Amino acid sequence: MSRIRELAPYHSALPSGPRNAISDVAGVTVGHYTLITGEDTADPDWRPGHGPFRTGVTVIRPHGGNLYDDKVAAAVHTINGFGKVAGFEQVRELGALETPIALTGTMNVPRVADALMTLAAEASPHIGVGFAETGWRGYASVNPVVGETSDGYLSDLQARPIGLAEVRAALAAASADVAEGAVGAGMGTSCYGWKGGIGTASRVLPERAGGYTVGALVQSNFGRAEELVICGVPVGRALRPPGTVASGQWPVPREEPPLTTDDQPLATGHSPQGSSIMMILATDAPLDARGLGRLCRRAAFGLARTGSTCHGGSGDFVIAFSTTQRIPDRPDSPLALRPALYEQPLLDWFATAVVESIEEAIYNSLLMAHTVTGRNGHVRHALPAAEVARLLRRG
Repeated sequence: MSRIRELAPYHSALPSGPRNAISDVAGVTVGHYTLITGEDTADPDWRPGHGPFRTGVTVIRPHGGNLYDDKVAAAVHTINGFGKVAGFEQVRELGALETPIALTGTMNVPRVADALMTLAAEASPHIGVGFAETGWRGYASVNPVVGETSDGYLSDLQARPIGLAEVRAALAAASADVAEGAVGAGMGTSCYGWKGGIGTASRVLPERAGGYTVGALVQSNFGRAEELVICGVPVGRALRPPGTVASGQWPVPREEPPLTTDDQPLATGHSPQGSSIMMILATDAPLDARGLGRLCRRAAFGLARTGSTCHGGSGDFVIAFSTTQRIPDRPDSPLALRPALYEQPLLDWFATAVVESIEEAIYNSLLMAHTVTGRNGHVRHALPAAEVARLLRRG
C-alpha cells in the first residue's frame, strides 16, 4: 500500500503540509474504531441482522476542548442528496459545529448520533436543562453531525453494530497521525469498483496569501471502475477489478447491461449502483460560515478530477469548519466574536487548496486500502499500486 506521492512524481500548484493530512490544520485530530467480525465465506443460509461486520466509525475533532462550549464556525453542502446525513440543517442555519464529526455506515447513523448526544451531555451537563436551573434562556439542545456511506456490500447493514462504546473508543483514539484505507468508517467501502476507504491530504497557501492550511479527509464509496482517472490518466480504461470484463467502450453506453443490485458486479466492470462520498474540510483561516460554504462548493471539482459524475444513486456531501473562528456557547457579549476573514481576495488560493486536497485524498483512500472479503464471500480488491504506477509513468 502506497500513497499517491510514493508511486510517481506528483505535481500540485500548492505544497502539502508536513503530514499531508487534515491534521496539518493545528488542533485537528482523527480517530477510528474498526469492527471486523464473522465469517467471510459464502453462506446460502445467510440472513441479515447478525453479521458479519466490516464496518466502523471515524471521528474528526476540530480541537481538543469541549466543542459544545467552544463551537467552531462551519458550513455544509450537498452535491447529490441521496444519503442519510444527520445534523446538516442546523449547521446550515446557524453556521456552527458543536460536536465532533462522525462518519459511519448508512444504517448506523441514528445510533452514532445518539452516542454523540450522550457524550456531549456527559461533558456539558447543562444540555437539556432549562432556564431555572442554568439561568440560560430556553432549553439547551445539541446537534450531532454524522455522515455516512453504505458499506452493505461487505458488511451487514441491518444489525447496526456501531453505537456508544464504539464512538467513545474512536474519540479516545483520536490523533494527529491519520490512518488511511480500510479503517474506521472506510472499512467496508468501495470506490470505482475497488476497495475504498479513508483518505486525507492538505495544502498550504503562500505567505502572501496568509499562509493558511486547508486539510481534507474523505470516506470514499463511489464511482464505476471504467470512470477512474488518476492524475489525468484514465486508469479505469486499462484496469478492471478481478472478475469483471471491460466493455471496450468509453464511456460505457447507458443502454449496455443495466445496473444491478449491490450483490452482483456488472459484466462491464461497473461498481454497484448507489454510492457516496463524505468530504470533510478543515482550515485555520478565520472564515465564517458563508466563507466556508464557498470552500464546500469547490470540493465537487476535486471529486470530478478523479472521474466521478455524481450518479443519481450517490450521496455526495461536504462539511467544512474553521478551527480559529470560535463561537462560545455562552459569550460574555455577542459582540465579542472574532471578525471573520473576508475571503474574496484569496478565494482562488482557497479553491486550489480545496480541489487539490480532495483529489489527492481520494487517491490515497484507494491506494492505502487492502483487499477485504466480507459478508457472503463478497470481495473488494485493492487497487494494484504497481499497475497504477506503470500507467502513470506511461501517461
